[in-house]
Amino acid sequence: MTASALGRDFRLLWCAAVSSRFGDSLRTPALALLAAAVTRDPRVIAAVTVAAQLPPLLFGLLGGVYADRWDRRRTMALVDGIRAGVVAALALAVAVDRAGILTLLMAAFLLAALGTLFDSASFALLPALVPPTALPRANGRLQAGTAVAGGFLGAPAAGVLFAAAPALPFALDAVTFAVAAVLVLALAPAPVVRPEAGAGAPRASVWGEIVEGVRWLRGNRTLWRVTLLAAASNLAISGILAVLVLYALDVLRVPPAGYGLFAAAAILGGVAGAFGAGRLAARLGTVPALCAVLAAETVALTGFALARHPVPGGFALAVFAAGTVVWNSLCASYGQRHVPAGLLGRVGAAQRMVGLLTAPVGATLAGLIAAAYGTVPVAGAAAGTFALVTVVAWRTLRQGFA
Repeated sequence: MTASALGRDFRLLWCAAVSSRFGDSLRTPALALLAAAVTRDPRVIAAVTVAAQLPPLLFGLLGGVYADRWDRRRTMALVDGIRAGVVAALALAVAVDRAGILTLLMAAFLLAALGTLFDSASFALLPALVPPTALPRANGRLQAGTAVAGGFLGAPAAGVLFAAAPALPFALDAVTFAVAAVLVLALAPAPVVRPEAGAGAPRASVWGEIVEGVRWLRGNRTLWRVTLLAAASNLAISGILAVLVLYALDVLRVPPAGYGLFAAAAILGGVAGAFGAGRLAARLGTVPALCAVLAAETVALTGFALARHPVPGGFALAVFAAGTVVWNSLCASYGQRHVPAGLLGRVGAAQRMVGLLTAPVGATLAGLIAAAYGTVPVAGAAAGTFALVTVVAWRTLRQGFA
C-alpha cells in the first residue's frame, strides 16, 4: 500500500513530516559546524547537543497533556509556524554575524522544546487519518520518507550549503517548517472528543492529567511491557551508536573515505524495514512480529560483533537498522490502536520518556567500556542485551499472540 493509497490526509501529513525532517537534517549538522566555527572548546560544543536533548526529558510529558487538550492539527501547524520563525531569526543572526554560543544554545533548546509538543500531537493525530489496520503501513511509510529525506538528501547537503553560506541551511530549514505548517493546516479537521468526568466537572490539573496518562500506560500489561523492552533495547542501541565510528574504522577496517557509504547501509536497511513493517504485522500479528524482530536484531548484532570486514559488518548493520525501524513502526501502531483517543498524546509521551531515559546511560557505559577494553566488548554487550530482551519478550508477551 502506497502513501497515496492511504488517503489524501495521510499524504499531506507524510509530505509535512518529510519536509520537516529534511529541514532538521540540514539544521542539526549546521548547528554543530557553526558552534565549531565560534569556539573550539569541546565542552561548549557538546553543550549545544545537550541543549537539544534536555527538552524531551523536561517537557515530554507536558507536551503530551497539551496534545490531548488542544486541537492536534492546529497545534502542529502553530508549532511549526513558531519553529519557522525561530530558525528564520537564527538564519538572520548568522547572516549578520551575531550568532554567538548563547544564541545557538537558546535556539537548540527552544526548537527541541517545541518539538515535544509537535511529536505528541502527531502521534495522536495519525489514528484519525487512517484505518486501524493501516497503521503499521502508515507508520512505516512515515519512517521511510523521513529516513530518505534526512539520510540521503538533507545530511549530505548540509555541509555543502554551510560551506556556501553559513546562514543558508538555517534559512532553508525555516522554509521547510513553514511548508509543513501549511500542509498540516490543509488536513481535514479531526477533533478528538475527550471523555469528561461528568457534567460541570472541572478539568483535571496538568499534573493530574500526566498521572492519568502514566497510570493508563502502567495498567496496560502488554503496552507497558513493550515500553520497558524498548527502553532496554535503547540501552544497547545508544551504546552501539556512541562507538559506531570507532568500531567501523578500527575493527571493521572501513576506510575513512568510505564511512559515509558504510553508514548509508543503515539507512537503506531502515527504509527496507519501513516498507516491510505492515506486511510483517499482517502476516504474524503485531505482538508476535515484535518478538520476531527482536530475535532478528539479536542475530544481526551478534554478526556485527563478530564481523571483521566492512561488507559483513555493513550487511549486519543494515539488517539491524531494518529491525529497529520495524520495531518502532509496530510499537507506535500498537499504541495508536489500543490507547483511547483522548489519552494518545499523554501515553505516547510517557512511552517516549521511558525510552529516552536509558539512552544517555547506554552511551555513557559504552564510552567507559570502550575506553577501558576497546569497542569490541561494547558490540558484544549490545548483542547480549538484545538476546536477553528477546528471551524476556517471548516469555512475557505470549498473551498478545492470540
